[in-house]
Amino acid sequence: MSKIAIVYFSGYGHTAKQAEAVHQGAVAAGAEATLYRIDGEGNLPDGAFDAISAADAVIYGSPTYMGGPAWQFKKFADASSKPWFMQAWKNKVAAGFTNSASTNGDKFSTIAYFWTLSQQHGQVWVGTGLMPANTKAHGPNDVNWTAGFAGALAISPSDASPEEAPRSGDLETARLLGKRVVEFAAKLAK
Repeated sequence: MSKIAIVYFSGYGHTAKQAEAVHQGAVAAGAEATLYRIDGEGNLPDGAFDAISAADAVIYGSPTYMGGPAWQFKKFADASSKPWFMQAWKNKVAAGFTNSASTNGDKFSTIAYFWTLSQQHGQVWVGTGLMPANTKAHGPNDVNWTAGFAGALAISPSDASPEEAPRSGDLETARLLGKRVVEFAAKLAK
């Protein structure tokens, strides 16, 4: 059974909902998945870095604020220099997800930040592997409506509560990302 660590920050609850969907997908695929929420001060719970180092895969998540991840996530990334020095996350599968109010909102910059972090750690990046829902018949309730290939992207309108957004298509995209990470982690474990 693969162990999956989902490390994320959520400012208003929308990204937490996306993280839970990633978690659901990983568990449904047979993994032992654990959510590690970065708090408002940019800290993880005690023992989280050791648990992340013991995982087979690390999935990163943060809302996109001003074209990049939240400062709380960046604090976590900076604090990961200790496992980096020990090469504790090397060859683990990595993936990422993000959420913002706008359709684009420069979400890819956040995914690129996660990718760069993963490469600093020597990880193997996995994208969504999903075709986009890009015809006139498609909308927010369809899988990969935002056309995220490098990571799972979600839209939560600025006036939507976490109960209203992300919408079902974005949450299913997140579940499918969690599932795909488990599949790749199992392949690398062979």
